Amino acid sequence: MKKAIVIGAGFGGLAAAIRLQAQGLQVTLIEKNEKLGGHAYQIKKDGYTFDMGPSLVTAPDIIQDVFQSAGKNMEDYLDLIYLDPFYRIFYHDGTHLDYTGDSDEMKAQMAKFDKKDAANYDRFMDYIEKIYNAVILDGLGARPFGFGTLFEFLPRAIRLKALQPAYSVVKKFFRDPKNRFAFSFHPLFIGGSPFRSPSVYLMIPYLEKHGGVWFTKGGMYSVVEAFEKVFREIGGTVLTNCEASEIAVEDRRVTGVIANGEYHKADVVVSNGHFAHTYMELIKPEHRRKWTDRRVKKLAYGMSTFLIYLGVKKQYPRLLHHTLILSERYKTLVKDIFDRKILADDFSMYLHVPTRTDADMAPPGCESMYILVPVPNLDADIDWDEMAQPYADKIIDFLEKDFGMEDLRENIEVLELFTPEDFKHQRNNYIGSAWGVEPKMTQTASFRPGNRSEDIQGLYLVGASTHPGAGVPGVLLTAQATEKAIMEDLGEIVKSPESELISV
Repeated sequence: MKKAIVIGAGFGGLAAAIRLQAQGLQVTLIEKNEKLGGHAYQIKKDGYTFDMGPSLVTAPDIIQDVFQSAGKNMEDYLDLIYLDPFYRIFYHDGTHLDYTGDSDEMKAQMAKFDKKDAANYDRFMDYIEKIYNAVILDGLGARPFGFGTLFEFLPRAIRLKALQPAYSVVKKFFRDPKNRFAFSFHPLFIGGSPFRSPSVYLMIPYLEKHGGVWFTKGGMYSVVEAFEKVFREIGGTVLTNCEASEIAVEDRRVTGVIANGEYHKADVVVSNGHFAHTYMELIKPEHRRKWTDRRVKKLAYGMSTFLIYLGVKKQYPRLLHHTLILSERYKTLVKDIFDRKILADDFSMYLHVPTRTDADMAPPGCESMYILVPVPNLDADIDWDEMAQPYADKIIDFLEKDFGMEDLRENIEVLELFTPEDFKHQRNNYIGSAWGVEPKMTQTASFRPGNRSEDIQGLYLVGASTHPGAGVPGVLLTAQATEKAIMEDLGEIVKSPESELISV
């Protein structure tokens, strides 16, 4: 049997490992941490449970595909809970919008800000459905995206205005700034700026409307645990506390991985590590013709985030499971984060409050929440060792005094912080970028790092920095695209009788 090693057990690595094991390869998944999960890691402390990264399920069909690739059913492993509304968006003036998949309800709320915007809602949805059809239904996001595919897609993309900046397209449909925000902010969920990410990413609102927004009982980490269980059931091997230090290469072909000082031979290596870490830290320079250090560093990398994990012995029903609280500034604040790279005096934030849906995420009557504030990556001149606690205090003060979460500070039982420095050192993310390669026009599709290494035969990549991009659906699709590239390169592999028996 062909042997494959997958480096890193985030969603991309887990999905790739399952798919390849199910295809008949003998797969070993290596993870530097004690537990699997990568960015989807989990904190448990004093009765509170926190998902550290991804916090919602959209496109459950894409998750189902991973289970089905191994002959399994998602329903046997996960308990999905439908959320409605999807989000609550609080604007700076105290008004709010409950973002939902119900068209009539959305139009009624939008009409409070602008009646003509509400009248254009259906036309906007029809438009982004066409982008969704191209990326999801026609499978462009689930296969390697070379320049041949790009030229094939280009006429369609131009007709759909899919290459124009997301915000520029949204403002052609909607006039009120609040409605414009509600339908343009989604690139921020994948580390991009709405003002330069191409409007192909506007398929996300349709993805949500079509497939819903869901939560899994026990938190997003339950998806990690389910994937691990499936992978082990079909014969995969998991090595934790096992950090890769080198991808071994001979004559421009991968031969294996060195981890914890031990050499693991492999015919195929898939890296779910950060793209820049994979090339600059795991592969010697003499094996890299295209992805030299200089070229890797020349790419634009997305923003980072500042995260506060709070266990609070009080509940705040005003917050929904997913809540956005916005500054008055939109475009200039995004510019401060992406271009000026400064820590602005104001901020917008996303709050994940899973206890609104799953009370078991905290002790009775308490609230488990994390607060995510977009901030510049480590190209900014910010000393997070010095700034982390004062910045957290500033955010907590705002929530308590300005937003109206009474007695928040005195009810905090757990407080954990995660900064861009933590993304760099704990997750091996280059310059602390939370998502990786920025999804702007010149770094989308075939202009992103390939699912198949351009330098080394037998080396493949999955995760947020490769095609089609970040977010849970995007990362799972990178695994599907990478699987297709590997199977094309290896040819048809006949499953052994043992793997057939395991998969049934």
